[in-house]
Amino acid sequence: MGRVFDWLKEKNYFAALRNRRGIVQGIATLLTNIHVWNFFKGTIYTGGAKQVCVPGLNCYSCPGATGACPIGSFQAVVGSSKFRFSYYITGILILFGALVGRLICGFFCPFGWFQDLLHKIPTKKFSTEKLKFLRYLKYIIMVVAVWLLGVLIVNKVGGSDPYFCKYICPQGILEGGIPLSIVDPAIRATLGKLFTWKLIILLAFTILSVFLYRPFCKWICPLGAFYSLFNKVSLYQYHVDESLCIHCGKCKRTCKMDVDMSKHQDALECIRCGKCIEACPTGAISTSLSRCSGCKQKKSCGSQKTQG
Repeated sequence: MGRVFDWLKEKNYFAALRNRRGIVQGIATLLTNIHVWNFFKGTIYTGGAKQVCVPGLNCYSCPGATGACPIGSFQAVVGSSKFRFSYYITGILILFGALVGRLICGFFCPFGWFQDLLHKIPTKKFSTEKLKFLRYLKYIIMVVAVWLLGVLIVNKVGGSDPYFCKYICPQGILEGGIPLSIVDPAIRATLGKLFTWKLIILLAFTILSVFLYRPFCKWICPLGAFYSLFNKVSLYQYHVDESLCIHCGKCKRTCKMDVDMSKHQDALECIRCGKCIEACPTGAISTSLSRCSGCKQKKSCGSQKTQG
């Protein structure tokens, strides 16, 4: 029993998750889309669980979807104070972010896992280091497509169109549009220009993901943009012990999200996958459920640095 409690300590617990990240992503995707039989029936689950938001980007219209997508749900009610549901959605997003930040992107997002699987296809890979300026696009999308348009363009009952889901998000057509159109002839008959446009977006990011690591997460995803704002203040944190760090640069070269962990432990782009921990030759990088307790010497705690 003592060994069990030792394993459940934060450091060992998260280490176990990091070592099995692919499995965790697969399980999270399955739990998020547990109604697998609906893919064959061509129907969408509409039970009570659909009132609950899942943490990652997962389309409400997916036949197997267990819960609601937080971005889609937020867009539907953001334009009216009449909907108490809007406060719930905002609160649950803040809760997820305050607890673990973008760790959700690294472990619990189905579309993030989809991109990871595509990137495993053996071919030449390209760095996105010189394309860092594109990362600001997701914040513009978050503010304009998810929030501002929903506030400014409201129908008579106080609702608004889910502009991001409708015109940008490739997850919707991957999980909803394609599976439903394959099974249901009536849906196939209604497919038009919007379906074609969304299919082009999906194909573009599918191809890009083979050669570039998580282009959608880096440049487009508003959910990742929202969670990233909590990387600096979330309960779960990364730390670098300066007394152990030899500044070899291995963490930076290993990070596919273009983060230099030795300088920016709370970087907005970090999805907390743990690859830098595996790469560090001196064990200088650690994690904890606090701002500074992960460092062996708190006075030299790298988490006290600010992001540049």
